[in-house]
Amino acid sequence: MKILSKILPLLLLFITSSFFSSQAQVGASNQESFTSIIISQTGLDFVKDLLITKAISSIIPLALPKIERAVKIPILGNVRMVLSNITIYNIDVLSSYVKPGDTGVVFVASGTTCNLSANWFYEYTTWLLPIQISDHGIASVQVEGMQVGLTLGLETQEGTLKLSLVDCGCYVKDISIKLDGGASWLYQGMINAFEEQIVSAVENAITKKLKEGISKLDSLLQSLPKEIPVDDHASLNITFVDNPLLTSSSIEFDINGLFTARKKASIPNYYNSNLQPPVFCSDQSKMLGISLDEAVLNSASALYYDAEFMQWTVDKVPDQSLLNTAGWRFIIPQLYRKYPNDDMNLNISLSSPPVIRVAEDNIDATVHADLIIDVLESGEVIPVACISLAFILNITILCYFGTGYSWLMFS
Repeated sequence: MKILSKILPLLLLFITSSFFSSQAQVGASNQESFTSIIISQTGLDFVKDLLITKAISSIIPLALPKIERAVKIPILGNVRMVLSNITIYNIDVLSSYVKPGDTGVVFVASGTTCNLSANWFYEYTTWLLPIQISDHGIASVQVEGMQVGLTLGLETQEGTLKLSLVDCGCYVKDISIKLDGGASWLYQGMINAFEEQIVSAVENAITKKLKEGISKLDSLLQSLPKEIPVDDHASLNITFVDNPLLTSSSIEFDINGLFTARKKASIPNYYNSNLQPPVFCSDQSKMLGISLDEAVLNSASALYYDAEFMQWTVDKVPDQSLLNTAGWRFIIPQLYRKYPNDDMNLNISLSSPPVIRVAEDNIDATVHADLIIDVLESGEVIPVACISLAFILNITILCYFGTGYSWLMFS
């Protein structure tokens, strides 16, 4: 049991990563998927709320182009009104939803309101008077009932996720304008003639900003690495495989998911190919589901074995007398007579990578190891015995995340 406690932590590193997986080979190409990530409707709603918050923070303050209108009145003269420094400074989204579909992922924000500020200027000139009449002040604009919608296309391109804008639009239902400063009461009726131009400016500006934001998000996705370093020895291959699968309530992303050597050394294929369909969790109350093929775990096992990581020297135990020949004098008398009161080391090394088999509710790991007993005499390390070990570690997994508890049962 002392020796087993040295091996268990490393084994658990490989076999507790997944609750649902199936059998596969390690030496597969990057075009095969061994890890599936499923975002449920609950997860999509969470992502949608994050994107809306991020979009609003990136949009405001949003400056709109100056709006100018001139009217020539026969005999009386010319009237010119200008709205400048028009800025959207606040946006509130009343309700929103996200829905995957055949054409892409649809995002809709409805009942949206936004507030604008502006400066207004009025000018009247006439040949009847040798002077120019002008006035100015500030204006506040309230946009109500705005609906914003966009459809995003998702596809895999050269191992990365490609985001494209299929459709995008903004519709304003109602608008109100209030003038302050100067003789604003006199021009209120005239300024209402700007409503259509303001509505058009708001719709165009928000649509343009959304398109720019999607383009930036796509660039970010394209720049993501295809491998994530785990440590000095291993990287995780996160190359996207196949196009995302969209259903009415979820999106599934398939990635390679295997562990690879950072030095790009070839890893022997120690396992037989036996691909089976993955097992998925259908609980829509969970935001995210991850399905790992057992090939992911076996790739890590083979990689660390090839890196000579699965070797240990045991020279300290709670009962240190066990690592002295005196503690073995009644078990192996010959050992004590030849090396009386000499300290010992236990060298443990795996003779092959652990083979991991994963079912829906349990994980098996088959381990073959060599235990070499060394005697330390006069500064010399003398191997005196070699014991070949073979054991199967079975773990039954029972998890209930509603209360935050999980259990592992060993046998």
